[in-house]
Amino acid sequence: METRKRAIRGISTTDIVYCGMFASLMAVGAFIKIMIPIGIWEVTFSLQFFFALLAGFLLGAKRGLAAVGCYLLIGLAGVPVFAHGGGLMYLMKPTFGFLIGFAAAAYVAGKISETLPGNGYLKLLFAAFWGEMAYYLCGLVYYYLMFNLVVSKDIGIGFAELISVWFLSTVVPDFILCVLAAGAALRLRPVILKEKALTRG
Repeated sequence: METRKRAIRGISTTDIVYCGMFASLMAVGAFIKIMIPIGIWEVTFSLQFFFALLAGFLLGAKRGLAAVGCYLLIGLAGVPVFAHGGGLMYLMKPTFGFLIGFAAAAYVAGKISETLPGNGYLKLLFAAFWGEMAYYLCGLVYYYLMFNLVVSKDIGIGFAELISVWFLSTVVPDFILCVLAAGAALRLRPVILKEKALTRG
């Protein structure tokens, strides 16, 4: 019982507010998008990845993951906060893996930035890069399995086509978002930490 009370006390009102704020930013980022046509495919590039990285950097790995997870639950509940709607049927979309990837990116970027020593820009950029790789790993694996085994068993998608369409088409623009997120986090982290300290004080 005492352990549970300590766990509840560990989540402050400020943490809840920030988690809600980043869940909202993820929803807004879904509608700031560019559709990239590649043959028969249409790839979505949005600002969600940028906000996912910021959530990890500013809230930390666990709370950043919680913020993005909250966003995913809201979308799966039927609220149209994803780039193309919402609802449980989204789980059947091969691209849902990239939404899971946002949560992975927030956690990995946050964890690396918490673990490595120093507070410089290069550390944040390094963390953002590995957050990007975690994002693509989740997205590509989910897409490959869902498309080949569930959605389209007859046609399928090969590994080379998967990489060319769903990785190479957006990995450079997403790395630019890594650069921007690292720069934004470097400026915002002192403000967030100061505000949290004042709130706890």
